[in-house]
Amino acid sequence: MTTNSQHPETIALHGGSYRKAESTNSVAVPIHQTTSYQFNNHEHAANLFTLKELGNIYTRIMNPTNAVLEERIAQLEGGLAAVAVSSGQAASAFAIQNLCRSGDNIISSTDLYGGTWNQFENSFKQLGIEVRFADPKDPNSFAKLSDEKTRGYYAETLPNPKLHVFPIEEVSTIGKKLGIPLIVDNTAAPITCKPIKHGAAIVVHSLTKWIGGHGTSIGGIIVDGGNFDWTKFPNQQPLFNEPEPSYWNWILGKVVPEVLGANVTFAVRARFVLLRDFGSALSPTNAFNFIQGFETLPLRFKQHQENAEKVADYLLNKKSVTRVIYPKYQEGIYKERAKKYLEEGNGPLVGFELKGGIDAGKKFIDNLKLLYHVANIGDARSLAIHPATTTHSQLNAEDQLRAGVTPGYIRLSVGIEHIEDIISDLDQAIDKT
Repeated sequence: MTTNSQHPETIALHGGSYRKAESTNSVAVPIHQTTSYQFNNHEHAANLFTLKELGNIYTRIMNPTNAVLEERIAQLEGGLAAVAVSSGQAASAFAIQNLCRSGDNIISSTDLYGGTWNQFENSFKQLGIEVRFADPKDPNSFAKLSDEKTRGYYAETLPNPKLHVFPIEEVSTIGKKLGIPLIVDNTAAPITCKPIKHGAAIVVHSLTKWIGGHGTSIGGIIVDGGNFDWTKFPNQQPLFNEPEPSYWNWILGKVVPEVLGANVTFAVRARFVLLRDFGSALSPTNAFNFIQGFETLPLRFKQHQENAEKVADYLLNKKSVTRVIYPKYQEGIYKERAKKYLEEGNGPLVGFELKGGIDAGKKFIDNLKLLYHVANIGDARSLAIHPATTTHSQLNAEDQLRAGVTPGYIRLSVGIEHIEDIISDLDQAIDKT
């Protein structure tokens, strides 16, 4: 580790063990565009394949460029290890598959990105993994839905479109008593919130969004908090307490901490079982792009949040806007959670509802001139979308409402353009609805 700093600005540039390339003294992280690596000798190769020592075998499993990214993101989140994968969807899928096999279940928050909802509700069902949905307004709803086959809890820190901050500490505390880890998607709050600090066992990100920040690359990452005892409830976590057939029937929950001296069991299994066998590897070139984006994330995120707050303030005064969805303006328990967990700002996403419903939503989108209409968030550019007809269109009307999507709902990912230009475009588009 080149720095022990807890400041994101420093971690983004100096986190992890990389200081320079040993062969060239290059400060910028090299792109190791290679599939394979020369072993020093037979013993070295054997040790790598038996996990007696960690090192590069094949880029499907690990890569030196990817490793720098993994170390820095892990340090930012306060975790012990990370595994980069090909997309945010792969990160959420691997996080669940690392816990579950056919016949098992997880409990997920109802407040989810539409793609994650579909993955959980449909694709996992086809694999024999049940996803039960709990209303995060009441943390105890997770306990009520749990049983002996429940392997994990899942939530988003700042879920779009509702933007209701998830009760991380409350649910993680419930889970630890039952032997159930909490997985948190922290994509929308990479600087603002530290889920592991509040008890989450695992953090996932879509690197595609604010960490990359420029809409150029697809990737995801899984961060192992190293704070969950995988052996305390062996019946609840069988994949870490039963013989692992891929590695000489080792009990990974016991062997990994003993061999590596750290509780990185979740990350090790995700890398050496799932990534090895299913191959959703992040390309080294994309890892390089994410490293570049990550270096400026703390600076960009401040501007994203500053602009988002000004946009939310502006929308409050528009007569054709019936409601503004933004943590700053939430009430009751949601306001309390936002204050507790969003320590560095209210995030860069803003939602609002138009009086005219679905027709007004469509007209607004078509009237935009500066803002991009794309299926993405987290770009340096300001983005807008009408979820009811796009990102959440595969959900039925009831499930759309459960997720926070109404017919006139618009989601904004506020960029870093000059605020006057952002508001000017919003103003003319709203006035034409």
